[in-house]
Parts: sequence; C-alpha cells; structure tokens
Amino acid sequence: MLYHDTARSNEAARFPMLRQQTVHPDTRPNRSLADLIAPRETGLQDHMGLFAATIHGADEVAAKFVADKNDYDAIIVKALADRLAEAFAEVLHARARRDWGYETKAEFTPAEMLNEQYRGIRPAFGYPACPDHSQHRAHFDLLNVAEIGGGLTEHMAMTPAASVSGFYFAHPGAKYFGVGRIDKDQLVDYAKRAKLARSEAERWLRPWLAYEPEE
Repeated sequence: MLYHDTARSNEAARFPMLRQQTVHPDTRPNRSLADLIAPRETGLQDHMGLFAATIHGADEVAAKFVADKNDYDAIIVKALADRLAEAFAEVLHARARRDWGYETKAEFTPAEMLNEQYRGIRPAFGYPACPDHSQHRAHFDLLNVAEIGGGLTEHMAMTPAASVSGFYFAHPGAKYFGVGRIDKDQLVDYAKRAKLARSEAERWLRPWLAYEPEE
C-alpha cells in the first residue's frame, strides 16, 4: 500500500504480491516481496521507491540499418540501447541508495556491481518475484512515465523497447527470488486483491500456475 502523505491518510495505490508455496525441506521461509515492507499495523514508517528509465531513438536507427539490409548493425544498436537502459537503471538505484542514506560505500567495482554486493533490490513486474504484468499500468500511472515518452502496449510490454522499470526495496535482507508455481487457492485470493477476474489472472500468470485452468 502506497500513500500520498506520511500520515498515510491518502492512499495512492496497492500492489498485490504473490508468495512462494513450495514446501522446503528446511526452515527457509516462503518469501513474498510484501515481507520487505513494514506492515501498516506496526505503526512503523517505511518507504518503497519506483523508477522507470528509457532510451529513445534506437528503433529509428535500427530501422535504417534494416532498410540497408544490414541486420547485424540493427541488432547491435538494439542491444546497445538495452544495455544503456540497464546502466541508467543502475545509476538511478545507486542514487536512491545514497539519497535514502543507507549506502555507506562510495563506489563499487564492476565485479561487485555484477554480483549485487550492495543493499537493496530493484525487481519489476515480470520478474520471478512479481510475474504479473497486468499491474504495470498502476506503476506507470503513479510515475507518469508518459512524461519521459514511455508507454505500455496492450500486452504490458514497455515502449520504447529499450526501457526498464521497477521498484526499490531497501530492506537489508532483500534478495532476488522467484515465487515458483502458484496453486489455485493463491490464484483465487490474488485475483480478488488485484481486482481481476479469475480467468484474467490465470491468463496473465499461466506460465507459473501449478494447475491446469478450466477452459
């Protein structure tokens, strides 16, 4: 639950999350991204960040190469744009960690960055921890991503193609994970919380379902 004000009287949005349902042979918990934010009933102030980054112009440059029958350079342009978008997202995350005040290290080596040896994660809809793309619209509306020329297709793919978006979770125990297979009981509960018809929720989450939906 996100709010427009620190008194938490004016709700801005809700992002329903899924939880792992795998039975572990040890004491590992079944994780959910919701665990990384303090529950409202605790009275604790907590924060979550949202971001979006996009690179413009790559599709137009690639199209010129395709018109010249130069598919190789077209692929290189798109790949470079994707890498630039990811790099921009890393820069934004580093700035967020410093601005929030919990980043104690001035700089990380490339190896440390690749191994994510910093605090916090930046998952996005479509990631294994929150695979439902249907919630992308609320994310984009909150950020007003249209201001930077970003958008979503009817299948919730980001445009331009070289775009990255997601959340910032600052919890010191935050690590990337996947929810794995989803049973029917959780799907039904999730559909209610996401305000989706059950069939629609099943359509968005079909690759992760642990059962075969009814036709």
